[in-house]
Amino acid sequence: MHKAILKTGVAAVLSTLALGSSYAAAAGADDNAAATPAADASGEAPVSAVIVTGTRSSGIKVENSASPIQVLDSASLQRTGQPDLIQALAQNLPSFTAQAFGGDTANLTLSARLRGLSPNNTLVLINGKRRHGTANLAVLGGPYQGGAAADLNYIPVAAIDHIEVLQDGAAAQYGSDAIAGVINIILKSNNHGGTASATGGGYSDGGGRTGDGAANIGVEPFKDAYLSLTAESKYHGYSDRGGIDPRVVDPENMKNWTGMFQQPGYPHVNHISGDAQYHLNVLAANFGYDFAPDSQLYAIATWGHKEARAYENYRLPSKLPKVYPTGFSPKETMKQDDYALTAGVKGVVAGWNMDLSSTYGKDTSKIGVADSGNVSLFTDTGSTPTVFHAGAFIASQLTTSLEASREFAVGWAKPLNVAAGLEHRIDKYEIEAGDAASRYKEGSQSYPGFSLTDAGSHRRTNEAAYVDLAGNPVNDLTLDLAGRYEHFSDFGNAKVGKFTARYDISPKVGVRGTFSNGFRAPTLAEEYYSATNVGPTTAFVQLAPNSAGAKLVGVDGLKPERSTNFSLGLVLNPAANLAITLDAYQIKIRDRIVGSGALYGSGGASNSPAVVAAITANGNNLDKVSQTGINIFSNAVDTRSRGLEFVATLNESYGTAGKVDWSVAANYNKVEVTKINQAPAQLLPQTLLDKTAISDLETASPKVRINLGALWKIGAWTINLREAIYGKSSEYGSEDGSVYHLTEISAKAITDLEVGYKINSAWSVAVGANNLFNKYPNGVNPALLADQRAANDNAAVTVLPSFSPFGINGGYYYARANYKF
Repeated sequence: MHKAILKTGVAAVLSTLALGSSYAAAAGADDNAAATPAADASGEAPVSAVIVTGTRSSGIKVENSASPIQVLDSASLQRTGQPDLIQALAQNLPSFTAQAFGGDTANLTLSARLRGLSPNNTLVLINGKRRHGTANLAVLGGPYQGGAAADLNYIPVAAIDHIEVLQDGAAAQYGSDAIAGVINIILKSNNHGGTASATGGGYSDGGGRTGDGAANIGVEPFKDAYLSLTAESKYHGYSDRGGIDPRVVDPENMKNWTGMFQQPGYPHVNHISGDAQYHLNVLAANFGYDFAPDSQLYAIATWGHKEARAYENYRLPSKLPKVYPTGFSPKETMKQDDYALTAGVKGVVAGWNMDLSSTYGKDTSKIGVADSGNVSLFTDTGSTPTVFHAGAFIASQLTTSLEASREFAVGWAKPLNVAAGLEHRIDKYEIEAGDAASRYKEGSQSYPGFSLTDAGSHRRTNEAAYVDLAGNPVNDLTLDLAGRYEHFSDFGNAKVGKFTARYDISPKVGVRGTFSNGFRAPTLAEEYYSATNVGPTTAFVQLAPNSAGAKLVGVDGLKPERSTNFSLGLVLNPAANLAITLDAYQIKIRDRIVGSGALYGSGGASNSPAVVAAITANGNNLDKVSQTGINIFSNAVDTRSRGLEFVATLNESYGTAGKVDWSVAANYNKVEVTKINQAPAQLLPQTLLDKTAISDLETASPKVRINLGALWKIGAWTINLREAIYGKSSEYGSEDGSVYHLTEISAKAITDLEVGYKINSAWSVAVGANNLFNKYPNGVNPALLADQRAANDNAAVTVLPSFSPFGINGGYYYARANYKF
């Protein structure tokens, strides 16, 4: 790390602190999670556990936090039924919305978002250490477009002690990505005992068969050490919730291509609208060794391998009649390897608590196409492969940090905690070209291989420095002021800060608030991803914002998002068994990075010659389709999010009738696009964002979400009941960019129920249901489906909206057996 950069960074941090409200500040979290009390072998987190997220002061409990934090123990995660960390979080946190379905390779790596913002706006930590992102960028339109955040499903639920979710901006603490909040996953650190579980389930209306086996064991490899090991293997099967493809019932096609009638399941031959199939194996290890008083060596390792495949749109026999006389359904495939290793040492040096660590993470996604063909290759040579290697995405991150903290007696009610740190990070992103057959002319059907112009390797470095001051000037008043400076190799500097305060009016009433500014650097995938997305009659090129083709349409790279966060909260503890919090917040993001709507070169209601020129400059060949265009990421909008978070918990004992933990958690979140940057002149009369893209930002996630919960424990029985109420959500859709129709999902109440029985001290069993009453979202607007059917557009297969916050598959029913040793 360059001395000049560090000197500049420290100076910038000090100026940030001095300026006060102009860079108003950041409360952070102690990146050293080892201070958390270890869970026992059952994985139950301690009640009122000490938190390490949202503060750098030690010994803070969640009820005393100056920032809004929710803590989920391992039992809460397991009781969701589906052995899937994204689903477990989505069912427990009203502000956390999981993706139900993704287009193309995004269906192979589903993501989620916090407070209605991009998945990239939420930072994921493992034991306080930054987690790398997935290489598989979500490209196609929708509310999760652009997502390349950490893939949570590579963290086995059985390895988790608890999760701390900071629902507040924290860029001054952690740097880029922490605009919406921080998810800090604390792993088990048991040195004895363990657990094992087996889960099986599926959707009531078919598909989604799921089997999962997981085990955790704690060992003491030598004195004063612990090693917690976890393994998990999971299988999830296809589901199909699509309608009839209008092409297969078109009279002209039925007359000309009678082979379609022999396609299995005709006329339900297009299976694109449903879950992907995958098999996932994951390992995790958490190690610590107290080699001296107040000193520890520690390490964290995770590894995972996933093989997944998803249906793409059915191709008529007309595409390759000699190879597929009844037509064919190509499948996108992915072989993904994901691993990470953290190693560090911490201890007390000259009175300072020091922590030096390095974390390396890498995700490699090899993309393939099966049951497909290359029409041009067959036409020109008389043969074509049916299986292709389309290329690969590779993303890696190396983060090294040095942190120090110490308390000083300055005459305050409590000592002043001073924390500071330095960080160096290297990010890399690479696209590997597909095999020659996959990229010959228009390429393999459904997913052309990455061309030589798509391929490339890219690198970014950044250095950061931060200072954090926290203390209690008087009893019952907590203040936390932090500032951060970062230097990026590709776009320069960022200065951010945060100020946090809490005042306890009485033991039962407290008020808290934060004010901060933040930033998010564009991911390298957003900057450099380039590929061609092909349907039976359409082809759209995803242009990299830094490419020569992008310059032809007036886009010249990306710059960071900038945010301003404000929150004000009330904390009530009217009784020993009752806790209530209410927090209001506002998040303004300037120059937000979003994907464009469809920008047509041909076949649209409006077409731009510059789009055709950009496609040519990018080296793409898009023959044999009637509609062509581009999509591109840009700093297209400013947005404002305003919301409320409410959490109330009540623990009651009813004597012989048992104990009930009652809970209410609610989120109100309204996202508004406050400014749309004018489209470059080269694209006029088209705009960067169409009505669909704007609705994906503003209304595709419900404004209101309420969770009502009751956990009843009586004798050996445990009954967990949750009612999740989802407010209205909506999205515009169009056949060709001229006429738009609004699809609305009305408010729905989804019931989850699990009944468990403890057989003895070792064995327990449970049966349950997510979406007990098998509810579905409202269907896609009939007028939009009519337009698609009239145009013989395969998009009419999507009869249930993919943006549904509770999915498109209906009820999921499961059984689970647990063993504790």
